[in-house]
Amino acid sequence: AVGFYNEDPASGKIKRTDRIELDVDGELTEVPDVAGKPRPAVLLVNDDDLTYTKIRLDNESLEFAASNLYRFDDALTRAVIWLAFWDMTRDGEFPAERFIELSLKALATEIESTTFRYALAQVGTTAWHYTAHDRREDVVRHVAHTLWQLANQAQAGSDNQFQLVTAYLSYGEVGDAEFAANAHGLLNGTVLLPGLSIDNNFRWTVIRALASVNEMSCDEIEAELAKRDTTENREFTMGARASRVTEDAKRWAWNEALHNSDLTNAQIEAVAYGFSGTARGELADPYVAKYFAGVDWVWKNKTYHMAETLLNGLYPANADPAELVKAGDEWLAAHTDADRALRRLVIENLAGSRRTLQVQSYNESL
Repeated sequence: AVGFYNEDPASGKIKRTDRIELDVDGELTEVPDVAGKPRPAVLLVNDDDLTYTKIRLDNESLEFAASNLYRFDDALTRAVIWLAFWDMTRDGEFPAERFIELSLKALATEIESTTFRYALAQVGTTAWHYTAHDRREDVVRHVAHTLWQLANQAQAGSDNQFQLVTAYLSYGEVGDAEFAANAHGLLNGTVLLPGLSIDNNFRWTVIRALASVNEMSCDEIEAELAKRDTTENREFTMGARASRVTEDAKRWAWNEALHNSDLTNAQIEAVAYGFSGTARGELADPYVAKYFAGVDWVWKNKTYHMAETLLNGLYPANADPAELVKAGDEWLAAHTDADRALRRLVIENLAGSRRTLQVQSYNESL
């Protein structure tokens, strides 16, 4: 379907004013039913999301939609347009910072929970991985500040409020005094958001956030576990300790994940993903060579499930993507006869690094 969208003067919302269904057959499909009609503010192909496809907006529609996404009346329409901008961003066709700005503006009014959650994840990936390297710190702090503002403006006790605070807690950087103060306040009760429930899981989300900016030591994390020593909290403890931004923490996490046979599968998963979750590239860079040197050992000595967990969880995705691609291609070239399942794991991880390298290069060229 092709949708026509224009501003409704009475409400100020962007609403559909016409819609035409058709079958696409071949490279070019003419739509004679639109001939002679006034051009709308936005022409949306795949209106109502009737088929599986990537879409691109014409220049006029793109500019209008980028400035007015939050004004579209229909939730599905917003989602289809948002996804188009996301596809363009992750394909290196739309500026990362512009995508972040239009998304933050739309998040202020979005009410559809699935779209809201997905958009938060898209913003996180874009800010941490796709922005130009010399702009990243400023962009991350801007996103964090905006998310905190939105969380404080959100409806008390709402799902949006919870999602915003949770997302905010993933934007910590060492030395960010505002972030540290807010996270400490949430943990000790001096910072309150009306209606926000601090249950056990959320409390550990805050603890991990503090650990990830070195605002909580290993002893302090263990002390939190001692307050309520459960199987689940032991997993949270492993993840929090692995998230600390120090060489010692990463070395400890790497060795625990690979060589501590006393850990449960869930604890290994927690420590592995805690290891790779730190966005600081200088801590991840030394593990590029170690990772590819250890792939064969992991595959030989672990069950398939645990090998998959380790090879995904320990993949140093925050390292220099060019080095990851280079090392990964060398491994693949030397392992043409490796099990297909193993090659698939390596290829899928490398695909993310290839995309990161491509999109970063695009944004650095702007």
